[in-house]
Amino acid sequence: MTYLGGLPTWEIVGLPDTSVKESKERIKSAVKNSGIKLESRKIIINLSPADTKKEGTMYDLPMAIGVLMSSGYLKNKNLEKTIFIGELSLNRKNK
Repeated sequence: MTYLGGLPTWEIVGLPDTSVKESKERIKSAVKNSGIKLESRKIIINLSPADTKKEGTMYDLPMAIGVLMSSGYLKNKNLEKTIFIGELSLNRKNK
């Protein structure tokens, strides 16, 4: 994952299908509804291996974790022995 300055945009590379490309909107919505404000930056998510087609929504959570780590909301040292199991929720958090 690359977190660059520049015009705010998200790119997902590495043979993503349509549902994987749409994950950027689901991630943005889930993060926003969690009360986290991401900076407007250029984000490039590279899914490997590059020659294998990626299909489905199972990449949403790992990509969201990567975005949160790259933006400083999650610290890598705390995640060395962590397993994430779940899915993104698009619902707003309770206030």
